[in-house]
Amino acid sequence: MAEDNRHIDLQTETEQVILEEIGGELNIGLLGNNPDNDETRFLLTPEACGLLTASGIHIRMESGAAVDISFSDEQYAEFGVEIVTRREALKCDIVLSYLPPKSEEIMEMRPGSVLLTMMDNCLFEMSHIAALLERGITAGCLDNMYSFNDEPVFANIIDEINGRAAVMYAQDHLSFLGGGKGVLLGSVAGLNPCEVLVIGDGNDVYAACKAAIASGAYVTLMNNDISALQMAKQCCGDMLNTIAIHPRVLFNKVKTADVIFIGTTTRAFEFPKKLSVAMKESVYLLDFEESHPSMSVPRTVAMSLSNVLVNFFDEMIIKNGFDGMLASTPGVQAGIVTYEGRLVDKLIGSFLNLPSVDISVMLTAAN
Repeated sequence: MAEDNRHIDLQTETEQVILEEIGGELNIGLLGNNPDNDETRFLLTPEACGLLTASGIHIRMESGAAVDISFSDEQYAEFGVEIVTRREALKCDIVLSYLPPKSEEIMEMRPGSVLLTMMDNCLFEMSHIAALLERGITAGCLDNMYSFNDEPVFANIIDEINGRAAVMYAQDHLSFLGGGKGVLLGSVAGLNPCEVLVIGDGNDVYAACKAAIASGAYVTLMNNDISALQMAKQCCGDMLNTIAIHPRVLFNKVKTADVIFIGTTTRAFEFPKKLSVAMKESVYLLDFEESHPSMSVPRTVAMSLSNVLVNFFDEMIIKNGFDGMLASTPGVQAGIVTYEGRLVDKLIGSFLNLPSVDISVMLTAAN
């Protein structure tokens, strides 16, 4: 029997017409993590790349980019991804990278191309901004972008995974294998559960509270905003104990806590260092500002972000490419740092003492 070489084209007729109108397929370069840092998280799985290539998008991925999420180059190639060097991936029209490339790598990007990444402290460095401006790069931070219903969907995903993974870290620390006393966060009949103290507000804090409650722990959330505590109660349920931050109460809760998670409070608050003397010797302490537990589950991160990115690029096709999407989508505009050689992020501009421009004014002038 002769081999069947028929190819099933998954690209819809509408997408084909749109791609022809915008001058061909979108060209995306997918970068791996720089070996100079400890980052493990990644943006796209092979299956997600398959959905994008089926829509007519050409993806060129750096060889070995997905090693941290246990996917091989061959698995991506099966879904139509072209495996190339890092330098070749940097030459694409749109470059995707979890963290921004080094400033010298930005200088290797095509002038006028697009960089989509997650926010990182390096974007507050003059060298990175200078490189983006010199090459005329439009750089956007996905976690600063908003969906149609004003939700920072990329940031929410990372926050939720950070919160849930933090509880996993705590349980590991308390267990015998993690060097602890060999106890569960939760309880069994006749035993008190471990006490988890969470200080702060936001999706990472809420996710940690819900995961700790689900494990059977006794969870207390403290904040300096009563309305935020009311919202937390609605989000996490009646099993969550909520308390306003008060010096004496905070001292007593710290003294008995087995696990302490610190997030960002509604109003400025710094955890008193003197309270460290009140802590148990075996306490597990994690500050969400200093730790990113989602780095221990990068495959979950990639799968979650892939679901959003597939929709993101499908919408980009419908809106005639990145420029069309940017012009018509305020939520995407919110995440742009530099646009065609101009700095448009006011916070970064203020930090670096550089002038910034309102991107909506630039887009209006361009149209």
